[in-house]
Amino acid sequence: MSPHVILEMRSITKRFPGVVALRDVSLSVRRGEIHAICGENGAGKSTLMKVLSGVHQAGTYEGEIVFEGEPVSFGSINDSEAKGIVIIHQELALVPHLSIAENIFLGNERANGGVIDWHRTNAEAATLLAKVGLDENPVTPVGALGVGKQQLVEIAKALSKRVKLLILDEPTAALNDDDSEHLLDLLRALRGQGITCIMISHTLGEIAAIADTTTVIRDGTTVERLDMRDPGATTGRIIRGMVGREIEDMYPPRRSRPGAEVFRIEDWTVKHPTQAGRVVVDGATMHVRAGEVVGIAGLMGAGRTELAMSVFGRSYGRDITGRIFMHGRQVSVRSVAEAIGHGIAYVSEDRKRYGLNLIDDIRCNITSAALGKVAPKGWVNENEEIAVAERYRTTLNIKAPSALAVVEKLSGGNQQKVVLSKWLYTEPDLLILDEPTRGIDVGAKFEIYEIVNKLAADGKAILVISSELPELLGICDRIYALSAGRLTGVVEAEHATQEGLMELMTKEKD
Repeated sequence: MSPHVILEMRSITKRFPGVVALRDVSLSVRRGEIHAICGENGAGKSTLMKVLSGVHQAGTYEGEIVFEGEPVSFGSINDSEAKGIVIIHQELALVPHLSIAENIFLGNERANGGVIDWHRTNAEAATLLAKVGLDENPVTPVGALGVGKQQLVEIAKALSKRVKLLILDEPTAALNDDDSEHLLDLLRALRGQGITCIMISHTLGEIAAIADTTTVIRDGTTVERLDMRDPGATTGRIIRGMVGREIEDMYPPRRSRPGAEVFRIEDWTVKHPTQAGRVVVDGATMHVRAGEVVGIAGLMGAGRTELAMSVFGRSYGRDITGRIFMHGRQVSVRSVAEAIGHGIAYVSEDRKRYGLNLIDDIRCNITSAALGKVAPKGWVNENEEIAVAERYRTTLNIKAPSALAVVEKLSGGNQQKVVLSKWLYTEPDLLILDEPTRGIDVGAKFEIYEIVNKLAADGKAILVISSELPELLGICDRIYALSAGRLTGVVEAEHATQEGLMELMTKEKD
């Protein structure tokens, strides 16, 4: 093993019942580099990192791990952290009601004689916060911080453990552009301090900007290792390695044939549920026609999700005023049940928290929003329920052995297809998609876009919220811009540009 190599994983094979998650995977990471791992959802990236960090214990996999020139085997996360390997999962492991300092040293308390030294705890936490560029009081509850700042607390926690190898699983998936850029700058700074980083990411632009080396994994096997200084190490080559084929156009073509108006809101105003006097949606008027894909563009905090949730049965906000029309007729949508009854469906941006019951199977998730259809006499017809779920599993190409597979075990892209299936089963006329491709790989994104195209061809009205302007330009017919709760303009996608949309998204109130 070269002295410049800090980690080697040799011929790692990991099996689960009925599935080979990793097959003879090898990984070599140089000391002090940022090493990206790319692959489709379900390719085995996170499983490989769980093997490395001791989540999957030694003895449950085949192969060898060599760290700093010595063979290692970890029976727990504590074992790997003792060697200086720290993993930060996509779902942050923080306790919201504890302070920043308490979270940083949780399980690693600064104590004398069994009594916590709070002065030392807060002082050391302040030093670590300065290192990660987080200007917050160490006694601030973590729950009061945004996701970007919580991510920095996790990194400060890792630094407190004298980290040598930092593993980050989709670190920017839930961050806005500013927070993402700050995090990438921090990783560059850590690299300058000699800390090695492994980053799992679906955001290929970030990988191109920050990674020194990229390893591509497909279907549980290593495809190739790229030196990102090589002119041939393009995002196109990474995509080809990930999906096993060329994707010439990121967005499948679609012929737009809008029909009659399906959905309209007029003068829609929503106030914040807890902050008196704060208006989060201000007098919005918009419409969507049958067979039309309409986008909503806006910066973080502009009110995009709040608008969607308030329309979907007043799931957000208070003192809501304005009018909703479906097929030209004004309707009352005071609850989620009424929204579903009027043909409105909403796919949440947070599928794990709001869209799915992770511990239940595909079958129960798909039928949950329209359970009466498989329980006409008050009890569920399980045969019909399985038949429905199997139909959607096949139609939407959900990669699972059967409809009885537990949703938690599926990849992000397949979980998203389950959420889509759940709402499609309600037979909606309007489908609202909030960040429909967040946290999924390019191959799964393409499949989602194809599903959207088919739904539009079938006459559905589709409203898409996305933080990715190229995505909106690639799949929409028209795009509304939202700034500080106000709709500031609408443009035909074929004539729109990212610069023009950004101008509307940052337009101040007249």
